[in-house]
Amino acid sequence: MKNILKAVIKKAWQEESVKRFHLMHQKEADKILKILKIENGKLNPKFHKLSKEYAQDVFGNKYFAPWLHVYSEIAGVFKEGWIPDNYYGLYVVPYKSSFFGILNSGVKTLTMKLLNTKRLPDIAYYVSGLFFTTTWEVIPADDIKKYLFHHHDKVVYKEDTSFQGKGIHIFTKETFDIVKIRAIGNGVFQSYIKQHGFFDEIMPDAVATLRLTSVIEDTGKASCRAAIMRFGRKNDLYCKWTADIKIPVDVQTGQINEKGYLPDWRTVNCHPDTHVAFQGKVIPKFQDCVEMALHMHQIIPFTRSIGWDLIVNEKEEIQLMELNGGNNDIKFSEATQGPCFADMGWENLWKGC
Repeated sequence: MKNILKAVIKKAWQEESVKRFHLMHQKEADKILKILKIENGKLNPKFHKLSKEYAQDVFGNKYFAPWLHVYSEIAGVFKEGWIPDNYYGLYVVPYKSSFFGILNSGVKTLTMKLLNTKRLPDIAYYVSGLFFTTTWEVIPADDIKKYLFHHHDKVVYKEDTSFQGKGIHIFTKETFDIVKIRAIGNGVFQSYIKQHGFFDEIMPDAVATLRLTSVIEDTGKASCRAAIMRFGRKNDLYCKWTADIKIPVDVQTGQINEKGYLPDWRTVNCHPDTHVAFQGKVIPKFQDCVEMALHMHQIIPFTRSIGWDLIVNEKEEIQLMELNGGNNDIKFSEATQGPCFADMGWENLWKGC
């Protein structure tokens, strides 16, 4: 009887957690729909109806309708094959990435070890109370400051669990604080990247980010499904998801779209701080960025979907800033470029297929 009661309580708790999860997504989608209504004058009732029907028929639940509605309002047409963002988080990430996805995105101190690449700007690590080189030799605490700033004027410290621009700290030799690092916890020290002039022209203050989303197909082949350019704002040192401008990028050519999106999904045709227009601009070394991301994904194919954050530096070298193998936020790509994953069979995961 005691075990049965525990099972009932656990199931009720799980159901309540899932309900809260869907409600959180619905609120976010509704907020975007309100902005779209202001921008476009009205919403298309046909899209609302099709979204509800498709969510129920294909994904088995009306809770997945809000994101489908957002996608269709932005695309101006309803498309079969879209993956709702809450469905992605609830079914695709646990089934297709599992613990490995969390490991890849949450434990930044292991990324270089996993990928065996020099493309990361890693300088050192702080793990379990010790400082390490990138080859995992211990650096005495008294020497860490000298070690970090021997060749660098500025370093970035990223917490292991940092994401969406949170948990990032910038230090100079004067502001470095070992007590603060210990209070923050495990993380990676990286060199501060000086970006290519192409990105400087649009926004020189913050280091831009090219997000490439790749998947491992059932054949074992890696393919790039979406690309987004992110630019920060004036006086920011890096892109923050709460403030940056996102622009869809043509996966074949590397040309950024003429239309960018503010965090609340309002659209702009130029950067709001520098007023540089987006139209006609092509990302330098774009195909090399794609090839690098696909090569690295083949090294860790057990994480089936990964978001790679890259940038081309002033020397035209490609730098991997970080990767996200957990819930790597597909909604922007699906809305502006999708369906990106229609051939992956993800819509059947809720059935246990």
